[in-house]
Amino acid sequence: MLTLTFLVKTLIDLYVMVLLLRIWMQWSRCDFYNPLAQFVVKITQPVVKPLRRIIPALGPIDTASLLLAFVLTTLKYPILLLIQVGVFSVDPTNLLVGLLSLVKSAGYLVFWVIIVRSLMSWISQGRGPMDYVLIQLTEPLMAPIRRILPAMGGIDFSAMIVILVLYALNFLGMDLFPGLWYLL
Repeated sequence: MLTLTFLVKTLIDLYVMVLLLRIWMQWSRCDFYNPLAQFVVKITQPVVKPLRRIIPALGPIDTASLLLAFVLTTLKYPILLLIQVGVFSVDPTNLLVGLLSLVKSAGYLVFWVIIVRSLMSWISQGRGPMDYVLIQLTEPLMAPIRRILPAMGGIDFSAMIVILVLYALNFLGMDLFPGLWYLL
């Protein structure tokens, strides 16, 4: 049962992150002819396209993808409970758990995108197509910090500051929802 629980949780979490990445890419107006963007669109389009006929976008926010990510995070723990215990629990608190799980997934996505961008800056130095998308995604977060804290000795500390803020927000989530935050 632990293997099935791990697989279901991992697949749901990864798909939610891809949906959130799609929302983030549309919000930041990324180049959708990029290979990374094409991958994100191809993996999410079969599910998002029918929803878009029903749920329109609100400005730059893809509400169909956001609703699908929220539904997946809300159903994740009842499904895991069904696998582990054999009981499917429909409870209004699942909505709060789903919202918190969605927020935590968004934080993890930002964390990993910044880490990948930082590592890619050492390897390809901004010349690849993936670098361009990562810059488009993270620059709105890092540019305000760069204005306050300039590069010192050629080293850009803005990524580290954003990651420290994400860690602080994660600890705030642990303080506000002590038992629940660890389960998300």
